[in-house]
Amino acid sequence: MEQPAKIGRYDVTSEIGRGAMGVVYRAMDPMLERTVAIKTINMAIDPGEMEHYEKRFTIEARAAGGLNHPNIVTIHDIGRSGDLAYMAMEFLEGRELKDLIAGRELTADRALDIAAQVADGLAYAHQHDVVHRDIKPANIMILNDGRVKITDFGIARMRTADVRTQTGVVLGSPRYLSPEQVLGKRSDGRADIFSLGVIIYEMVAGKTPFDGIDVNALMFQIVNFTPPPPSAVNTALPPMLDLIIAKALAKSADERYADIAELAADLRACRQQGLAGVTAPLIAAAQPASIADSQQLLFDDTTLPASRAADRSLTPTLPGETIPSRGLAKEFDSMAATMRLAAKTGALSDPDAFAATFGVSRHSIDAAILDAGDESERNWGANTVMRAPPWSTRDRQIFLGAVGGALVLGVLIVFI
Repeated sequence: MEQPAKIGRYDVTSEIGRGAMGVVYRAMDPMLERTVAIKTINMAIDPGEMEHYEKRFTIEARAAGGLNHPNIVTIHDIGRSGDLAYMAMEFLEGRELKDLIAGRELTADRALDIAAQVADGLAYAHQHDVVHRDIKPANIMILNDGRVKITDFGIARMRTADVRTQTGVVLGSPRYLSPEQVLGKRSDGRADIFSLGVIIYEMVAGKTPFDGIDVNALMFQIVNFTPPPPSAVNTALPPMLDLIIAKALAKSADERYADIAELAADLRACRQQGLAGVTAPLIAAAQPASIADSQQLLFDDTTLPASRAADRSLTPTLPGETIPSRGLAKEFDSMAATMRLAAKTGALSDPDAFAATFGVSRHSIDAAILDAGDESERNWGANTVMRAPPWSTRDRQIFLGAVGGALVLGVLIVFI
């Protein structure tokens, strides 16, 4: 298709890129004298396909056009010009995140700053009932001034949208899909959290957590395997980052962050530990020769996902108490990560309430604190979390009975 001279009122100057649905042009808005990006789709196609694309394009326009946030691309206009449907949006001067990752240009500190800004933008979208559903490095722009912009809400779904994704249809980039998207289940904002977790892992570890030899192997890994903690790949990373990413990458959406704004807050707290000098290691050039090789490279063969916990026997922790093994590396178990992360951020001020909320035992909470690693955390846990629970009425009766019996026995010994 030849480059048009005009699209609507906009004067086209050059082509920026091409995608599955159309072409993106750089253009000038003569009315406001500003440069814009024009995203188009060609409607001169099969009528059945045209209806599908036009609905999808409309959904994108409605989803993105109603959002006004510093970390989301701004939509200026939408219209139809001949066989082209178009959307005019702000022109971004910068680079795609995928290029920065490929060029090994990110420190861990910068990676977490980018991720926190993405989380901010997604938090705003989620508050307005918009789920992106295709978060990937190619849809994240890093502007020249350091700001981050989320682009391409092309498969976003508004909860009030008339057009629904059919059950079983997978949309989005497979490498960054959540398990529920892979399985064709209905997804919500927690799918975006999983996708962002994959991106964070890739930025700080220098490799993607899931990387099958084909799409089917990749999707199988996303659903069934848990990658090693990022610090196992890049030993300079702090344990707190393992916990954050573990919670974001939980297989069950219920075990992830309930709100992506909480993820943004934890990422910024982690940056305060000082990560400026931490860089990602080089990705191995050789690709796995088989599925087995891929699994051995990326996953600890002693770990299994939570979905296969039944393959492991129950592991007793204290007499009379059993906790089902999740089959994960202890430092990357999503629930253990939740507890340890809560300890680090001071959210365990009431461990009994935490235990009741998440359905775990006090002993599990205490063990998570003791496993945290550094001395300050151990001291914090001993002073704050390891307090004995209040005595029950029966405990008090037993204690008072024992004390009374001891006193009677003492009196008898003295006078006899």
